Amino acid sequence: EDFRKLFTIRADFDTEMPWTEEAAWAIARFIRARSLENPGILPFSPEAVARVVEYAAELAGDQRKLSTRFAALTALLEEASFWAKESGAERVEAEHVRLAIEKGRSRHSLLAEKVREWIKRGKIVVQLSGAAVGQVNGLAVVDLGDFAFGRPQRVTANVFAGKSGVVDIEREAELGGKIHTKGVMILKSYFGEKFAAKAPLSFSASLAMEQAYSGIEGDSASAAELCALLSALSGVPFKQGIAVTGAIDQKGNLQPVGGINEKIYGHFLVCKELGFTGEQGVVIPKRNVDELMLPEEVVEAVAQGKFHIWACDTVEEVLELLSGMPAGKPDENGNYPEGTLFHRVQKRLEEISKKVKEEEDED
Repeated sequence: EDFRKLFTIRADFDTEMPWTEEAAWAIARFIRARSLENPGILPFSPEAVARVVEYAAELAGDQRKLSTRFAALTALLEEASFWAKESGAERVEAEHVRLAIEKGRSRHSLLAEKVREWIKRGKIVVQLSGAAVGQVNGLAVVDLGDFAFGRPQRVTANVFAGKSGVVDIEREAELGGKIHTKGVMILKSYFGEKFAAKAPLSFSASLAMEQAYSGIEGDSASAAELCALLSALSGVPFKQGIAVTGAIDQKGNLQPVGGINEKIYGHFLVCKELGFTGEQGVVIPKRNVDELMLPEEVVEAVAQGKFHIWACDTVEEVLELLSGMPAGKPDENGNYPEGTLFHRVQKRLEEISKKVKEEEDED
């Protein structure tokens, strides 16, 4: 009550602002002001100022926004000045800003490095080359509060005769949150629309995020889970070097997800650690493209063809990329043409349904 009497006017302050020319000049003036207030901060070259502006966009995680986390920017200015002095320079250059960013990232990345080590040693099982049936790499984000990193997350699916439908192991084990459960339910709805037009579905399947031992929340793995299920049903091996992130709607459209930069960079670092094959990369929703603010080494690797980023609108595009074959469109009778992924799924479902019916007739 006393607080309301003392502070009668409420005002909301955002942590980001639109990336405009005026905003870029505002950050330049901010850098100048800090150097005047703090003798320890050297003057910044125009290239160094530009790199600081880019870093502000990286903090915002958006190509159209700049972060207003001025404490973080001030810390960067101080560290970049330190490295400039160490090199004997009289002003801060872009390479000093890059070095400060790299050093700052390195100081926070102990757990991320441990995870990559566990993957390299086979303690966390992740396949990043070749192809496999019923297995797809999703992407997870580990948020430590002041630092977040991404890593590949193996998603598997098994299919067998039965009538229980798709079982979400994470939910059964009480590890899956409500949003994750909703994502799996939407997956089932999409699946039903595609393959239950002629008759009810009769099959059993299980979905799991392997080696996930804590709570799982969010629907960004629903595209990867659907891909793993369709691979298991069709018997078609999917490429393992390509990780998938994206939430799907009931019509199979890919919807944007959070932590997109952390996910891409995390998968990139694991691929780098294990060795690039030239076929590895990440599938993201096209609606996330304007949020890409990736480290320079990722941009360079993409330009050199060592790593790839595919932006897709629909899950069918993802399936064709992972399988190397067309997804397929149904005719007026709901049948998919031969030579397509959905045709193979449809035939397998018919075989399972026939087997279940025969067993019921015997009983």
